[in-house]
Amino acid sequence: MKKTHIASISHHEAEIEELRADRELAIAYLKAAMEELDDPNNRAAGLLALRAVAEAYGGLGAVASQAGISREALYRSLSPKGNPTLKTLLAVLNSVGMRLSVEPENHAHA
Repeated sequence: MKKTHIASISHHEAEIEELRADRELAIAYLKAAMEELDDPNNRAAGLLALRAVAEAYGGLGAVASQAGISREALYRSLSPKGNPTLKTLLAVLNSVGMRLSVEPENHAHA
């Protein structure tokens, strides 16, 4: 019996393709992820989502170049234990055609 190999892609590759194909999905995905940056227990998820969007819209090398930082610094900043500066966040968002915005919290302060 002849074995046939089914072409497959990783979950990460599928995620990148989906984000690349649907800009509105990428925006919603990144908005949700950016909210996670406030929570130290979920910060890694937010950074990895920003990294996925950067990969989907040009790749990390191109994004780093456009952002004016080294590729290695971008990899470190957008790693699970990364701690990007505001300058890096703004540069990455700008390089993928997005920007940071401010919205009121859902709860009222006393």
